[in-house]
Amino acid sequence: MNAVDDGLTAKLTMRARQAGFVQSCSLAVGRLLSALAASKPEGSFLELGTGAGLGTAHIRNGMTSGASLVSVERDSALSRIAVQEVADPRIAYVVADGAEWLATQRAAAGHYDLVFADTWPGKFDHLDQALALVAPGGLYVIDDLSPQATWPTGHQARVDALTARLEAMDGWRTFRTDDATGVMICTRFPGL
Repeated sequence: MNAVDDGLTAKLTMRARQAGFVQSCSLAVGRLLSALAASKPEGSFLELGTGAGLGTAHIRNGMTSGASLVSVERDSALSRIAVQEVADPRIAYVVADGAEWLATQRAAAGHYDLVFADTWPGKFDHLDQALALVAPGGLYVIDDLSPQATWPTGHQARVDALTARLEAMDGWRTFRTDDATGVMICTRFPGL
């Protein structure tokens, strides 16, 4: 299967809008997530910011039978949509504040082959905790790096500081593109 079913994509998009959520990942980012998940057979994945489950559905699309995904969302109504529409025994849905959840994850350090940070915790704050969860050879992925009409005043400076910090990290390799909504992929160099 190359793509998430168009019917599921439409349903998730519609249900997200009905819930007042307009920040689902773009379809291009979703396809990227699917490909990245497929590159980690039997991988362990983490999504920070489930939303209504569009990114989750794309990650699931790339998962092998032995792979697993933990998806964290603070809004229980949004998480419930994802649980209903993207049900899968390989996915553990967690309803929690991302910052609080990250603070409890020390035992999982170096555990995840892919971390997709699609919310502020793990991206603009608690970044070190999120990066610590990436396994050697694993991927840290963020999106929404290109200017958007919904950005609060001064947000561009936050994005610039974040991407500069990620590009300067020792032991990591980074790639950034302004395609889609602006995406950055960071790979923890194996052995470091």
